[in-house]
Amino acid sequence: MSKLGTILDQIDSGTVLLPEFQRGYVWNRDQVRGLMRSLYLGYPVGALLVWETEADHGSVRGTSKAGGGIKQLLLDGQQRITSLYGVVRGKPPAFFEGDSAAFTGLRFNVDEETFEFYAPAKMRDDPTWVDVTELFVNGIEPHIGKLSADPATMPHFATYMGRLIRLRNILEREFHQEKITGADKRVEVVVDIFNRVNSGGTKLSKGDLALAKICADWPEARSTMRKHLSTWSTAGFQFNLDWLLRNVNAVATGRAQFEALEGVGSADFAQALSSSERYISGFLDVTSGRLGLDHDRVLMGRYAFPVISRFLHLNGGSFTDATQRDRMLFWYVHAALWGRFAGSTETILTQDYETVARSGIDGLIASLSRWRGGNLVIDGQDFEGFGRGSRFYPLLYLLTRVLGARDFGSGLELRAEMLGHLTSLQVHHIFPKALLYKHGYGRSEVNAVANFSFLTQQTNLAIGKRAPEDYFAETQQKHPGALESQWIPTDPQLWRLDRYREFLAARRELLAEAANGFLASLRDGTKLAAEPLRPVVVVAEEDDDIRARQIKALVEELTAAGCAEPALDSEIADPATGRVLGVAEAYWPDGLQPGLGNPVILELDANPDLPRMEELGYEVFTSVDALLGYVARRNEQAAGRSEDDDHVGPDGSTAEDAAPTHDPASATVPAQAAPGGTGADFDRAMRHLYVAARDEAGYNATLFLSMLAEHGSISTAKKLLASPVVSDGFVALWERGRLDLTVEALVTRPEFEWLFDPAELEVARTRLQQFEYETR
Repeated sequence: MSKLGTILDQIDSGTVLLPEFQRGYVWNRDQVRGLMRSLYLGYPVGALLVWETEADHGSVRGTSKAGGGIKQLLLDGQQRITSLYGVVRGKPPAFFEGDSAAFTGLRFNVDEETFEFYAPAKMRDDPTWVDVTELFVNGIEPHIGKLSADPATMPHFATYMGRLIRLRNILEREFHQEKITGADKRVEVVVDIFNRVNSGGTKLSKGDLALAKICADWPEARSTMRKHLSTWSTAGFQFNLDWLLRNVNAVATGRAQFEALEGVGSADFAQALSSSERYISGFLDVTSGRLGLDHDRVLMGRYAFPVISRFLHLNGGSFTDATQRDRMLFWYVHAALWGRFAGSTETILTQDYETVARSGIDGLIASLSRWRGGNLVIDGQDFEGFGRGSRFYPLLYLLTRVLGARDFGSGLELRAEMLGHLTSLQVHHIFPKALLYKHGYGRSEVNAVANFSFLTQQTNLAIGKRAPEDYFAETQQKHPGALESQWIPTDPQLWRLDRYREFLAARRELLAEAANGFLASLRDGTKLAAEPLRPVVVVAEEDDDIRARQIKALVEELTAAGCAEPALDSEIADPATGRVLGVAEAYWPDGLQPGLGNPVILELDANPDLPRMEELGYEVFTSVDALLGYVARRNEQAAGRSEDDDHVGPDGSTAEDAAPTHDPASATVPAQAAPGGTGADFDRAMRHLYVAARDEAGYNATLFLSMLAEHGSISTAKKLLASPVVSDGFVALWERGRLDLTVEALVTRPEFEWLFDPAELEVARTRLQQFEYETR
């Protein structure tokens, strides 16, 4: 047993450390708050698992004060002890890796005995809200004067002092420690123990284990790898440690399994890492200069890189000539397009390593062709994907860069050296989003890859929301050939909104023809490379799409709650076939918190293969509201505020989401309420929104219905307005051009304004005005 205060002192002295194989800190604020609440109330918070070993600098993290001798390495309890250290000391421990905001700014209310994080409007100048870190750092004395001098708190002074003493006394709390000792307890044994006891926490990958063993022999391994990752990040490409380690493994052993690195000494590993960095950087130069794939969003087929690294290593470190390089590019693009490395990565990599060792690039191309049933040809239907997460979005960008696509406004090729200071490109919706939504087209059609082109930012802004039948004719007159250079069908009849689907079909065929021609030239060596393409900047679109704004607000809300940053517009492919299962608006591959829970997918568009996704172990949410509700319930449980054991389904639904027993559709639909409408009037009007949305706009707002049944009309409206993210219902009604049927529109009606405070009305008006709906 050890007191908490003693454990924190041992961290300060460098005798309690973290093993290098541990991942970083992943807790969120609600988990920290729940831990402090449990300690304050005297609830159990679990034992610690410690590995006692004569650690060296390569096997531990946070060694700035560590000397020789036996150290205690935290195996189970890192998140709890790190949180407590951060709250008590006001800073993270030396071994910290993560977001310190999770434990910064915690306050304790001496009146209500609750913990919350600092909110200025609520807590400023209120002496009942005590800074927890200040209490531990400076003691109780500073609070004596504050609480005794305030007329509101003075009558309760003795009670409040007792509560502060009780809170500070958690430093005396005894933590039970299980210890692993013995010379036979090597890193791999301890990691196995860690994974067994930590079944509900952060699991270590095979890559983590391999790297832990390497760091024991070469302490600088992890930091050297991170430097390489940082260099690529600065150049605009984001990779992770596992990915780099796969490249090193390919070079050092020619094996896909990380276990193969067990036999690689530190000197050989360092050499393989140096070679891998050179191969990767060189191929990034090739993909940028030859294919125009010059930034992270369009970099295809990341797991083809280890195969290329292996080939270059066997080939003396470089391509023999331009023909060999282009044939590798042909294989690389097709491997990416057809999802060669979508799953079962180690199995596929093993096959390709064996192929490349036996028969080089020709063997890789032949093997990929067999895997594809002999078909390495792109069909127009292959461009039916939508969004920037589609694997054919990078191909559109590639064609734009390498085949001399021209700007509609200037007529110049979209090359950095030709555009001069106008080098910023932007994704352009050929048929404007607003017009398509207005005419009833769905989001997947609006954001079809075949509706994208790349233009200079200046031209994109100048075109604005004009229809193609307007600005295409102008472009054709001023810059003959510019439309054809962007694979635009030249039949003016296809430029009309009512012929939009035919336009997409025709353009897909043109894109496929161009792609096949260019890729064949790479394979056959018939198109010599010009000067390497210089990178251009692709700037983000303006957030005039309500879904884009909703997802942005969601990500901001979830990251503030301690969730990981998701990948946006991410394609989800079947690991067995490479088939696209869906394009996720947001994707958390390591769980909402890194290493905790299953991968999470937010997929809002129609027809994703949900059964297959769930079979593969994904937690799939099909609405923003469901995901936010799931996170809120999870965080409430983490904070100890919820004893609700209701089952949460993969889509975030609970028993509460079931439809109410009565049917609001049968409620009387009121006429326009008179000024000064009552709460009953508002209730009838809210139920009318459901009926009208269903009958007039074709939107069945089942979640809204259940909220009305559970919370009542006014509380439902207040909950929707309090959310930092607009609801799925607001988005659906915007897409249908019926913002008049939103709760936001209803609460701003003069007869109902009095039911809401000014801040709530401002939220409602702002949301509506953002999308050009005039409030009364």
